[in-house]
Amino acid sequence: MPRPVTEVYVSPAPGIRLWTERRGAPDAPPLLLVMGAGACGLGWPEPLVDALAERHHVIRYDHRDTGRSTAAYDEHPYRLADLARDLLAVLDGLGIGRAHAVGLSLGGMLLQMALADHPERFLSATLMGTCALSERPYVAPDGTVTAPGDLPSITPEVLELWSRPVEDRGLEAELDRRVEHWRVLGGSRLPFDAAYFRDLERDIVAHTGSYAASTAHARADDSGMLRTDALARNEVPTLVIAAPEEPVFPPPHPQHIAQVVGNARMVEIPGMGHALPPAVHGPLVEAVLQHTAGAAAGVTPA
Repeated sequence: MPRPVTEVYVSPAPGIRLWTERRGAPDAPPLLLVMGAGACGLGWPEPLVDALAERHHVIRYDHRDTGRSTAAYDEHPYRLADLARDLLAVLDGLGIGRAHAVGLSLGGMLLQMALADHPERFLSATLMGTCALSERPYVAPDGTVTAPGDLPSITPEVLELWSRPVEDRGLEAELDRRVEHWRVLGGSRLPFDAAYFRDLERDIVAHTGSYAASTAHARADDSGMLRTDALARNEVPTLVIAAPEEPVFPPPHPQHIAQVVGNARMVEIPGMGHALPPAVHGPLVEAVLQHTAGAAAGVTPA
């Protein structure tokens, strides 16, 4: 059943407006969804948001230079760390003191920064498709120690795709490009539904009002993101989603996060990659809702 939806703009800085959407009962525990680089809030699929809204007041929003939010970078360059402050500004603008939060890819990094700098704003955190903002090494079960910079990098297929120039060949060609992008990001274990992702991207284009691809986040300054000591001291209940088919931050990146972030535990979603196809919605929602319920009750789900 569709949940009540409210759209509001918030302003994290002069001349910047961020589109936000709230879904679900206003008195339910708030849950903030933080998308990845270059992706607007509609990157969180409708069925997934609706399922989470059964128990939460779900907030998703458009980063700067995505969706309906201000396209700011070319005139007023910002750092990726500024986007971490934006997610706190979303909570402030909506009058939310503390929230559960889920971050995917760059969104997982932004959430780590916000979690480290302002832990009092979070009831729980869920991180997926991302890497640890920590200089502490990964220690494998056999005792092998690996520096963060030596952990597996982005797969060659993804790097090759990202190296291709993005040319304006019209809407349908751009949708073709985006669908291929999701195919590569999704991995090879789960069936790929091209029509599903084409519909998702067509909705994103309609929401944005343009099919032009922004490169702002790729060009933004990424300095000052590490939070090694603060993350080690973290006490906010944190769930790390391990995706065995993840091509951007392949295993053992999730295992590394679970080691270096305090009060973190890990759950694996079989077949999951760096995408949110229908096949992962059920287990992902279950994992997140078990985590938020456990955090609210002060217990760790088994």
